[in-house]
Amino acid sequence: MVKGLYTAYTGMVEEMRRLDVISNNMANSDTTGYKREGTVNQAFDAQLAFKIKDTSEIYYARGVGDVNMGVKVGETYTDYSQGSYEVTDIPTDLALDGNGFFAIEFTAKDGTKSIKYTRDGDFSINTQGYLVTTDGDYVLSYDGAMNSTQGSYIQVDPNLPITVDEQGFISQDNEIVARVGYVDFADYNYLEKYGENLYNLIDGGTIQASTAKVNQGVLEVSNVNIVNEMVELITITRAYEANQKIIQTIDQTLDKAVNQVGRVG
Repeated sequence: MVKGLYTAYTGMVEEMRRLDVISNNMANSDTTGYKREGTVNQAFDAQLAFKIKDTSEIYYARGVGDVNMGVKVGETYTDYSQGSYEVTDIPTDLALDGNGFFAIEFTAKDGTKSIKYTRDGDFSINTQGYLVTTDGDYVLSYDGAMNSTQGSYIQVDPNLPITVDEQGFISQDNEIVARVGYVDFADYNYLEKYGENLYNLIDGGTIQASTAKVNQGVLEVSNVNIVNEMVELITITRAYEANQKIIQTIDQTLDKAVNQVGRVG
């Protein structure tokens, strides 16, 4: 076994995985409320190598040192840091300033309903007066979000303008008519990306009240920094090429060892 081949191979596989994550970040750089992902590398556990078929030591295999087989996938993490604001002046556009997520009742293609969470506050009011997402899913009320209650929607008069204060209270004609549902979580490790800019709260996660402020007429843009992602992309390319060069060099060395060394002229 030529250990360098395995080390370079694992390095190339890891760089391909990092490339997938960076590509996804760049593709979502204009997605409202998107949170970038990052990767963590981890070395394979070192193993003790022994001599085999060594008759100099009777009934004992002498150790020759630790051997590491390269790099492996550590984990993919999500950066939940605050994104900047884009002013739209649209009354139904909302953004959270601080930690927290809007709660919505998501309807899957098979009709199954479940509660999801998002930072995307690009909402609108439908003809029935319900506050909905761009996909038509209902935004939950504050009580519905805190208690994970499906069917607890926000309904207003679609013919009257709305005002939303920093605590999410919706007013029409100087009267409070509803409150936007937004919550926070005790441990973000219990959040998983569902897709469609939504998150699931998996078993063990705890909902708690959010201290974030609700801003009206603005949207939170993606926290992806294109310049940083491009620099990371160049780093990945260089690392991949370096591992590729190692494999080519070892291949050339093996070719000489097999076909040239010891050749009888």
